[in-house]
Amino acid sequence: MTIAKESLFNGREFDRSLSETKDPLPLFRNALRAGREALKKHFYDNSSAPALVTAHAWLIDQLIVRAWKQFQARWPADISVALIAVGGYGRGELHPASDIDLMILFEKNTPAKTKPFLESFVRFFWDMGLEVGHSVRTLKDCVREAKADLTVITNLMESRLLEGDEALFQKMRRLTGASKIWPSRKFFAAKYAEQKARHLRFDDTAYNLEPNIKDGPGGLRDIHTIGWVSQRHFNTASLHDLVGKGFLSEEEYHTLIRERNFLWHIRTGLHYLAERREDRLLFDHQRALAKLFGYVDEPGFLAVEQFMKRYYRTVKELSLLNEILLQHFEEVLLGRRWSRVKSINRRFQARHGFVEVKNARVFERAPFAMLELFLILQQHPELKGVRADTIRLLRAHVNKIDAKFRKDLGCRSLFMEIMRQPRGITHELRRMNAYGVLGAYLPAFGRVVGQMQHDLFHVYTVDEHTLFVVRNLRRFTLPEFQHEFPLASELIQKLVKPERLYLGGLFHDIAKGRGGDHSELGEKEAENFCRLHNLSEYDTRFVCWLVRQHLIMSSTAQREDITDPDVVLQFAQKVGDQEHLDNLYLLTVADMRATSPTVWNTWKGRLLSQLYSATTRLLRRGIAEPIDLDAHIADLRKSALALMQPNPIRAEQINRFWQDLDGDYFLPYDADSLAWQAQIIADAPATELPIVAARYTPELGGSEFLIYSPDRDDLFVTMTAGFDRLNLSIVDARIHTLRNGFALDTFVVLDHSGKPVTEARALASLQKSMHDQLLNPQPGRDRQSLSLSRQLKHFPIETRVSFSTSQKGQLSIMEVTAQDRPGLLYQVALALKHCRINLVAAKVATYGERAEDIFFVNSRAQHSLLDKNQMDCLATEIVQRLGSPAKTATTSAEF
Repeated sequence: MTIAKESLFNGREFDRSLSETKDPLPLFRNALRAGREALKKHFYDNSSAPALVTAHAWLIDQLIVRAWKQFQARWPADISVALIAVGGYGRGELHPASDIDLMILFEKNTPAKTKPFLESFVRFFWDMGLEVGHSVRTLKDCVREAKADLTVITNLMESRLLEGDEALFQKMRRLTGASKIWPSRKFFAAKYAEQKARHLRFDDTAYNLEPNIKDGPGGLRDIHTIGWVSQRHFNTASLHDLVGKGFLSEEEYHTLIRERNFLWHIRTGLHYLAERREDRLLFDHQRALAKLFGYVDEPGFLAVEQFMKRYYRTVKELSLLNEILLQHFEEVLLGRRWSRVKSINRRFQARHGFVEVKNARVFERAPFAMLELFLILQQHPELKGVRADTIRLLRAHVNKIDAKFRKDLGCRSLFMEIMRQPRGITHELRRMNAYGVLGAYLPAFGRVVGQMQHDLFHVYTVDEHTLFVVRNLRRFTLPEFQHEFPLASELIQKLVKPERLYLGGLFHDIAKGRGGDHSELGEKEAENFCRLHNLSEYDTRFVCWLVRQHLIMSSTAQREDITDPDVVLQFAQKVGDQEHLDNLYLLTVADMRATSPTVWNTWKGRLLSQLYSATTRLLRRGIAEPIDLDAHIADLRKSALALMQPNPIRAEQINRFWQDLDGDYFLPYDADSLAWQAQIIADAPATELPIVAARYTPELGGSEFLIYSPDRDDLFVTMTAGFDRLNLSIVDARIHTLRNGFALDTFVVLDHSGKPVTEARALASLQKSMHDQLLNPQPGRDRQSLSLSRQLKHFPIETRVSFSTSQKGQLSIMEVTAQDRPGLLYQVALALKHCRINLVAAKVATYGERAEDIFFVNSRAQHSLLDKNQMDCLATEIVQRLGSPAKTATTSAEF
């Protein structure tokens, strides 16, 4: 839809009014306001983005030029000057809140004559409501600053004369042209390096939860880079000129413009919603834009997810076009004058370190070569990539990857060969995804390309996350990264068929976004793939099992008491044997690390390795053989005493202390922790009660607190209030009541950023604060004063409380799912106190915006399972404290 310029600004009427007034400022201010309001109405009436951005630039032109002429009468007649638009405004592209950059150009520097004029001129713009950025330069300034600064020369390249001395403007263009400074070869190299550095600021991925649509990979700045390089080398006036130069096909040009217009539409909407310049596609605006653009929720597929999928696919396409064009430029501007060609096989050859087809009809005559290309890149590490012409040919023939192609034995063999290569799997799967080959060969994967999950736990799209998982698995195999995960690196070297693990990683989330259980649906996709690719019956079942069960280990480690032998036994029975356990452990670590940079921490790594070790011991002994708990506890006590090396009297004291504790006390701890606790308590005189000790334990991945105090009803509330006041997050809590009436409680905590407190002085300070808290209890922070972060506000989580019974039937298990927030455990502690419930142990887990905490509890009066009234009391109290309608479920499921 075009925009009639008269609807924005009536020049004749404005000029007539201007000639009749002595105070032009209100006239300019009203015209600017009216024009921008008209543009906003056009946007909400679905005008096209190109029409809006060019119309806005035209509107500003009209006002700036007329304002300039108003001040021209005061201008010294002997001074040549030009008023020039630069930057995006110079291109004639203005979004609602875009920068309006002006340059006032003089031939020579005459500040005494020009300063008063310039100050009043710029002040007039601000008074009328036009925020302009301006520079004042002479010709010499332009040349000097452009030579020194890539940004300055780029702005000058986009300059456009608004009013003034045209000869002066043209002289500036000549003096800063490629024949004088910044030759195209040097300019390209600098711009290419600038783009790479810019992409790194966004982790070199466009698939962030809140992407930057201007500066992020595949964003508008990538399109600008293409235009700048083209202009510098070819002196082109538009992107379409690249078609005539053979750098773009007509189809690619239309794709480029279509996707650019979509980003323009988003950016315009962002500016209007934010009422300021905003290039980040924040959660605050994603839902609003999805609604504005007409997306509606569908079963299993939210409107915002549909909108963001379109966005991610757009930037993926733009990234590829950017790669093709910049590689073309690199060959033309930086390549050697002579071509050294090395034959690879009948279909491919290497030129300048890049692989290319020998004949433009290769993919037409031998479609399997579309997979062979990636195998060649794996087998020839000296190759840097694919030549632009070959990428273009590949994209033109991707539609040949159909059902017949997928059933072809040669194609199936090539794909499995790619998955079995000792190197390059991650790089080539990423390249296959970028070129559209992976989604064409695996249609199920194609459906999740650009598929976001609208939460804070999954920060990447499904396809990006999946390829990160494969990358993490491959990283375990590399000696230079062995120090990161020694156990994983050791295990992966022993795998007989690592390709099964890679396939498990490739398929584990492939059914996301369909509704239903993605593990079950993904298992079916994996089975179809394995049978089509002639994997053995055992290997097929193995891959399918990995996909179906890929969440079980993380769930067990984080949500159940893995110090309970029955929990480990149940997990071991589901796993079955060591081979399945090894592969599942590797997949779980890789998956958790690929979900979000903040999801993985040492504490979670310890939980997984602890579960792995316990299950391994059980599998080696035999699942049917029960654990001798008494012997295990005796062994722990013996090992702890050996570490302390006490004299006989001290050993007797420690053993008497241990006699006051139930056998369950010993199971969650290793010998080192038992020795530390016993020694702290044994060494402390009675006058120092309560006892508080803290230490950093690298193996735990957190800071460990020990509290030994006479038991009382409000003790847990007091402790959690203290940790809350210190802004510490509790990730593990163990509550033990001795027969002598004392409580021995241990906590593993992290600071507000999710990291352990490691510095001795800081730990000592925290230890003293907790000791003071026990002597003089203070309430935790007021929940009303703890506002949620901007991001959390956009992902409200309904509070749910459910109950079940432990394996042995001795404890009730309360699971609380709620929106993560500061002081959450303190609020639960208040609820436990209110309902007179004992806490035995707690496991705290956070998944993005969602907290899923497990509490092992019993009745304070009878130390028995909770009855229905107690469950209802807890559920109601917790929901009132954490918010949202109560959802209480009671089940007999065993953990």
